[in-house]
Amino acid sequence: MLDRKIAEAAEAHPDFFIFQSLPGAGAALAPRLLAALGSQRDRYGSAAEVQKYSGFAPVTEKSGKRKWVHFRWASSKFLRQSFPEWAGHSIAQSVWARAYYQRQRERGKEHHAAVRALAFKWIRIVFRCWQDRVAYDEARYLTALAKRGSHVAPAFVAMAVSV
Repeated sequence: MLDRKIAEAAEAHPDFFIFQSLPGAGAALAPRLLAALGSQRDRYGSAAEVQKYSGFAPVTEKSGKRKWVHFRWASSKFLRQSFPEWAGHSIAQSVWARAYYQRQRERGKEHHAAVRALAFKWIRIVFRCWQDRVAYDEARYLTALAKRGSHVAPAFVAMAVSV
């Protein structure tokens, strides 16, 4: 009953199509991602602000000649849970996300660290779609990656050929 009411409310929202278009979001995570960003577009000035608020941007501190980077403790726990959960699901649905995740694993990152790195990247993409009020388009993003000479471009081309 409650799940149905949440789904109905989410589907009635004018921005729901954006979050529904995200690979791996599905019926459970698309409403959560919609709730994460909401509809007040002036709330965040940049994707970096969303990354900070959700706890994915690390904190860099300096004192004298020392500099250190650490985990961001002050963050929205709801977002800290929602973004990596969705990023984990996107690995099976998105060619570039799978290539990016595999690249992170090859570099020695553990599964959860690789998923968090992917979530960090996804936040920038979702923020742009949300700001521009456009649905996510995998083909458009793959074209942009290839055009920019992204390090994952050869990996997703190889994956596309093998599939």
